[in-house]
Amino acid sequence: MPALNPTQTQGRIVWLGTVASRDLALASAPREALRLTFAGPEGEDHGGLVRPSCSRVTAQYPLGTEIRNTRQLSILSAEEVAEIAAAMDLDALDPAWLGATMVVSGIPDFTHLPPSSRLQVEGGATMVVDMANRPCTLPARVIEGERPGHGRAFKAAAQGRRGVTAWVEREGFVRLGDAIRLHVPDQRAWRG
Repeated sequence: MPALNPTQTQGRIVWLGTVASRDLALASAPREALRLTFAGPEGEDHGGLVRPSCSRVTAQYPLGTEIRNTRQLSILSAEEVAEIAAAMDLDALDPAWLGATMVVSGIPDFTHLPPSSRLQVEGGATMVVDMANRPCTLPARVIEGERPGHGRAFKAAAQGRRGVTAWVEREGFVRLGDAIRLHVPDQRAWRG
């Protein structure tokens, strides 16, 4: 019996990009397609099988500890990006300014997908949701440079709308316009 259930929820990839060097700039460069490998999207600086630990996991590891890279992609919802822009009093928000790898449309409550959910494109390439991405000040700096006076509002506006981090489970290509289906774990909510 499968432990992951395909849902009827299907979205579409509406934006793709890569961050060439986090040291130089957070902003992504738009792409028409990405080749996903087990190390992440080709050309993405967040790629690799391992990475140094960051602020997301300081309760588990000292900063810089080598850990498995479950943050190969930053995937956002087009609908949530529009909500962030509206909350910041902007007409639109360029996903490149957010360091996005992928933006999908049509999957509701995207930022709150259950961890371990799968996002699978028609050709088979599959990404595993690690966790909700938290808003930080890095995109705020890029936004401020592009729309002076608005960057400071990003962190509050993006709360609960920043998308998810993910890693590649099955290699393959993703392209603009590809359908993407949500698969969710077969388990009840934790009652801890």
